[in-house]
Amino acid sequence: MISVVIPVHDEERSVALLYDELRSALEPLDTEWEAVFVDDGSADGTFAALTRLHSAAGNVRVVRLRRNFGKAAALVAGFDQARGDTVVTIDGDLQDDPAEIPRLLAKLDEGFDLVSGWKTRRRDPLSRRILSRIFNSVTSRFSGVRLHDMNCGLKAYRAEVVHGLRLYGELHRFIPVLAHYRGYRIAELPVNHRSRGHGRSRYGIERYLRGFLDLLTVSFIGRYRHRPLHLFGGLGLALMAGGIAILVYLTVDKALGHAIGGRPLLTLGVLLVVVGLQFFSLGLISEMITSHHEERAQERERAELHVDEILS
Repeated sequence: MISVVIPVHDEERSVALLYDELRSALEPLDTEWEAVFVDDGSADGTFAALTRLHSAAGNVRVVRLRRNFGKAAALVAGFDQARGDTVVTIDGDLQDDPAEIPRLLAKLDEGFDLVSGWKTRRRDPLSRRILSRIFNSVTSRFSGVRLHDMNCGLKAYRAEVVHGLRLYGELHRFIPVLAHYRGYRIAELPVNHRSRGHGRSRYGIERYLRGFLDLLTVSFIGRYRHRPLHLFGGLGLALMAGGIAILVYLTVDKALGHAIGGRPLLTLGVLLVVVGLQFFSLGLISEMITSHHEERAQERERAELHVDEILS
């Protein structure tokens, strides 16, 4: 089964049209499929439109959130309800082309775990295209995941990928990065992108500013979650090395007969050593917490493991 997860917010005029396009794209595959619409606290008639669609089509499922929690929460709710062994995500504004889904699924069958769309000819205002290109370039270089379009809403996944993700806040932008850090194989495929026909975009420049902060969070979780001392300890050692170098220089200068008591460089050297020691200590404490957490997690896993038979 193919589960198509569609987060929507104030898309009353789009949901029925999107379902028709999904049906045209997926029915020729001769595979069972379902559409999981997640109404993320819409204030218009979106839920009523989804209710009518659910009554008319047997493969439509609808999840309604109590209020607008954001796209990450909507995707998690959709992933929890998805029953397919393959999951496709697509935005509900009709800018993503459902006709591209068979190509994504074919690429997935080549042995990849996640296939992300790449809007090569993006139908958005110039300012948004420029900001998006800068954001994707920085994210790609910083995370090590070489994708041109990190946040394309059109993606195909194996079910184990989405069920293993922990999304909150606005981390949905970095699903390929999170999947990469978990060892999944990722590919990218150019897809058609269309102009918005209904509604309006709710994203502004603050979205990209928040995105860079989220990038730091994702990178820390992915790279240093199980080895925090590598981050805090490395930074602490670098600061201490700089401080010690300054203090050694001042010590030599003092031995040559020069006064150093009133020099700002002395304060800087001492400050670097103290702050560096604090960072190093923070790394050690983080390692102890991480080690304790991993031990407890392994104990829980062993307690829940029921071995029926072992052949060796």
